[in-house]
Amino acid sequence: MKKSLFVIWTFTRLNTRRFFRDRLAIFFSILFPLIFLFVFGGIFGKDNGVSFKVGVINQSDSAFSEQFTKDLKKQKVFDIDKEIGNLDEAKEKMKKSQVDGVIILPKNFGDIQEGKKYPSGTAEVLYGQNDQQAGQALTSLLDAQFQAINAKYVQNETPLSVEGKQSNEKGLKQFDYTFAGLLGFSILGIGIFGPINVFPELKKQGVLRRLHTTPLKVSEYFLSTVLTQVYLGLISIAIMFAVAIGVFDLQIVGNPLELLAFLVLGIVTILGIGLALGGWAKNERQVAPLSNIIVFPMMFLSGVFFPRFLMPDWLQNISSFIPLSPVVDGIRLIATEGKGLLDLGPQLGILGAWLIVIYLIAFRVFRWE
Repeated sequence: MKKSLFVIWTFTRLNTRRFFRDRLAIFFSILFPLIFLFVFGGIFGKDNGVSFKVGVINQSDSAFSEQFTKDLKKQKVFDIDKEIGNLDEAKEKMKKSQVDGVIILPKNFGDIQEGKKYPSGTAEVLYGQNDQQAGQALTSLLDAQFQAINAKYVQNETPLSVEGKQSNEKGLKQFDYTFAGLLGFSILGIGIFGPINVFPELKKQGVLRRLHTTPLKVSEYFLSTVLTQVYLGLISIAIMFAVAIGVFDLQIVGNPLELLAFLVLGIVTILGIGLALGGWAKNERQVAPLSNIIVFPMMFLSGVFFPRFLMPDWLQNISSFIPLSPVVDGIRLIATEGKGLLDLGPQLGILGAWLIVIYLIAFRVFRWE
């Protein structure tokens, strides 16, 4: 027993050293997922709400129109394009989709009419044919603002009304979904691309053939590889968590220890696929097409880059049994919804079944040369 543990520990150290000497492996296992994190974090990481890029053309010289224009610039929902000075410039920018619409305050807008004590006028919202939804939403926003201003001058009865209330349930931000998927992408890279790159190369160099002449068992070699990949995977994931928390303000709701245990289970399960592919293939030409057939459906059907609930129901039912799907779902449930391992029965059941099947196949198809 001690001899077996010593062999496993020795090969774990050798595998780890080999990894840190391989710059390409470091890039694809650690730096590549970080690049994706910064890209998607830059897109979804800032929760600024809805905003519209608009131009404002004030053709009126009334005091009300001047104040209204200043108030618009202070609101976050309106991103005012200061380069637009006239209607021709506005139309040119709309053609290029550089603005969602243009707010036009015509002459006499905000003037106080004779016999009245308050300003009046009709603002125009100009938008293109391809931006009808944005234009209609922009029109509704301005109408709501004018209704609030009108209420200050003219009191109207409102027999019917609506009141919005906030629920106590905390919903997921878009970045929460994105980050959990990126963790799944990192686990996919550590678990599959590692073995399919290393094993064929070792066979080509005759290293595994020489190891086969020693008392080394397949189980010992597999276990050392598993320990190495789990260690490296957790390093990569820890770096991603540090960046997501420090830069993109990720909030971890669940228990960190339960999340750690689930991540280890996910890495070990996905790694079985890499061991099976790398252990079976004689060279890179054999493993490359087969790995692509397996990896790409998992990336696009397991909720890595977008939530699975956007898929049709029949596709959701099928994709839920893909090995990476319960990994990504479980990460989201623990990290962002505060669920525990006991709440992840379906995910753990699917992963457990795949764990047994995948490693049985990996042991069966492994070849030393």
